Amino acid sequence: MANILVVDDEMGIRELLSEILGDEGHVVATAENAQQARELRAAAKPDLVLLDIWMPDTDGVTLLKEWQRDGMLTMPVIMMSGHATIDTAVEATRIGALNFLEKPISLQKLLKAVQQGLTRGQEVTRIATMPVRAPLASVDGHNHLSLDKSVPTASSQMYPQIVPSPLMSADTQFFTASFELPLREARDAFERAYFEHHLGQEGGSMTRVAEKTGLERTHLYRKLKQLGVEPGKIAKKGL
Repeated sequence: MANILVVDDEMGIRELLSEILGDEGHVVATAENAQQARELRAAAKPDLVLLDIWMPDTDGVTLLKEWQRDGMLTMPVIMMSGHATIDTAVEATRIGALNFLEKPISLQKLLKAVQQGLTRGQEVTRIATMPVRAPLASVDGHNHLSLDKSVPTASSQMYPQIVPSPLMSADTQFFTASFELPLREARDAFERAYFEHHLGQEGGSMTRVAEKTGLERTHLYRKLKQLGVEPGKIAKKGL
């Protein structure tokens, strides 16, 4: 069960989504405009937000930017629209939206997107609470565990530890613990790590990354969008 916020100026859409998600066992709050969405977001911490793009007072993309600016984009956000252009969808994804659903929304696509969003949110929470292994201290030329008394497990000896670098996002660092994930989620985590590594190495150059990975630029753009990887941010971190 999750707490989900639905933001849409159409009453029929709000009621329909609320009913569907309620039947799935979720607790649903609804807002008909950006101001109500701000108040509900401030009063609670939803696990997921379904956000309409076109609204009368403040559009969904502007609200998404606002949440990102104020550090309130701590939950997965799925954008919805029946009239948005591809550029609008790409912009929303670049800002931080996890997914985009085109109206009318099919039941299958809705439930799949919601499940993916909640899974992504759980991954981020798990990363934030994941204990960090203390580094090895060198004494007399020999490596010793530091005073946290951490003991390496069989799995940590079998699989080499990936040391996080400044270029790694939370998803990339999460790859170190991805062996217990379902195959599809583990594959996505690896692919994000793979592309972020090459983007960092090539300074964000899509041309060089395309050559390095053997993908056409169009395919590469689509893949990065699907994974939620932002070349511009990776390039800035690499400076």
